[in-house]
Amino acid sequence: MRNFFAVLTFLGFLQASSAIADEGPLVIELFTSQGCSSCPPADAMMRDLAKRDDLIALSLHVDYWDYIGWKDVFGRPENTARQHAYARAANAMTVYTPQMVINGVDHVIGSRPMQVMNAIDANADRDNPVHVTLTRDGDKVQIGATTTVSGEYVVQLVRFTPEQTVAITRGENAGRSYSYANIVKSWDVIGRWNGAGGLSMSADAYGSDGLAVIIQRATNGPIVGAAQLR
Repeated sequence: MRNFFAVLTFLGFLQASSAIADEGPLVIELFTSQGCSSCPPADAMMRDLAKRDDLIALSLHVDYWDYIGWKDVFGRPENTARQHAYARAANAMTVYTPQMVINGVDHVIGSRPMQVMNAIDANADRDNPVHVTLTRDGDKVQIGATTTVSGEYVVQLVRFTPEQTVAITRGENAGRSYSYANIVKSWDVIGRWNGAGGLSMSADAYGSDGLAVIIQRATNGPIVGAAQLR
């Protein structure tokens, strides 16, 4: 019941939250699992966050809860590795679900709506130094980026399924069906950039997957620019 009212409170704040700066949307990464009984409230929040134009909300299903009775059908060892990389960068001893990482910097418990909202609002006041543009051209996406801040950046292409519902038959969530938003299917480094001059490149954009491009300091540092196509 507490989680139910927490979600209602969070939803009440969705429209009232601060607008994100013109430099680009914030990236919200949720590390979650279908085998985790604490995760459904965070998954529900993600469905609402994913509707916002000022956020890129991505669900990364991990695989380390598979042993307790249900194999997450979206679980990827690459997602688990990304979460561990964030933990090392933050000098954290453990990883957990549900965890949200805001713009590669702030780590919060994903089932605590006020913590999530406070982290989003705090990051909304920070300008992304890199401006990213995406244009779909047939089976390709054209990627552009500009910045006045030099650095060592990685350019990452994320493919995601906008929404899918799963009936869970075993484990902690047995007998329930849940809908998930922006489920990450792949997360690939497609280039590196030092910020000098403008970035211009293309990548495959086949199929109906949602696409996001995320530019980040290393693969577990602050996110400096992002854009998406849905």
